[in-house]
Amino acid sequence: MWNLTVSWPELIVRSLIVYVFLLILLRMTGKRQIGQLAPFDLVLLLVLSNAVQNSMNGGDNSVTGGLVSAATLVALNCLVSFLTFRSKTMEALIEGRPEILIHNGVLFDSVMRTAKITHHELAAALRQGGCLSVDDVHTAVLENNGSISVVSKSKVAA
Repeated sequence: MWNLTVSWPELIVRSLIVYVFLLILLRMTGKRQIGQLAPFDLVLLLVLSNAVQNSMNGGDNSVTGGLVSAATLVALNCLVSFLTFRSKTMEALIEGRPEILIHNGVLFDSVMRTAKITHHELAAALRQGGCLSVDDVHTAVLENNGSISVVSKSKVAA
């Protein structure tokens, strides 16, 4: 139960490799808020966690091994958070930059395609922002966290 079958430095290195790999992989898949995950996105995250579990623990099922892996992942997450706070370059690399989807009623389809935003998702965000159509929008921005911020032309004129 408490005896490691894999050395603790190896558990740390394994956790580091898996964390960095998943960070890169998920960064490449695009921006979505947790609340905006489609069912297939949630299934992917659950299956990914199961897929990488053995590569992280190296077959060690001890409590100590799980605690070392968990502590490593939390420490890595704190480090990434600190780095993105301190460095604009790291922030852009890890979190990305906001992207303009609509400006002065002009929709940028290429940005929508790159960000994998459907017209239904955009229309829902516009309605939440008080706009009925793209023509009513001064600016719509896909934020780093996956949300879409909408500023209507009427708010700018006021």
